[in-house]
Amino acid sequence: MQTNKLIISINKPIHEVFLFTITPPNSKYWIPGISNETTNELSIRTGTVYTLMRTTGESFKVTLTDFKQDKMITFISTDKNYHCRYTYNSLDEKSCKLEYYEWVDKGELDEPFTLAVLEKLKSVLEAL
Repeated sequence: MQTNKLIISINKPIHEVFLFTITPPNSKYWIPGISNETTNELSIRTGTVYTLMRTTGESFKVTLTDFKQDKMITFISTDKNYHCRYTYNSLDEKSCKLEYYEWVDKGELDEPFTLAVLEKLKSVLEAL
């Protein structure tokens, strides 16, 4: 199993960071290679399926398997091999820490996030 864990502090309230990361199509603003993002339902909850479109025209789906408001979300890929978890911790009323953790049960991570990806998220959020 290969894992990847990244942590970044963001100068925005935890609730704003949480909402931004779960709301489509926001992934296209900070995840490289993503051109669009949709969900199968408007109300985000455990079981919601996200479809992410790559700039190459390919798409993939992940399902929200764990949802704790302003605390944590976990996704799993359609083939059940890839997982990712976002954990949110408040630093104060105006900033938070985001931990991004991804792993696969078999094989290697294809395109693990780098700190540059989370720095892009931080940049986008702090500009709002």
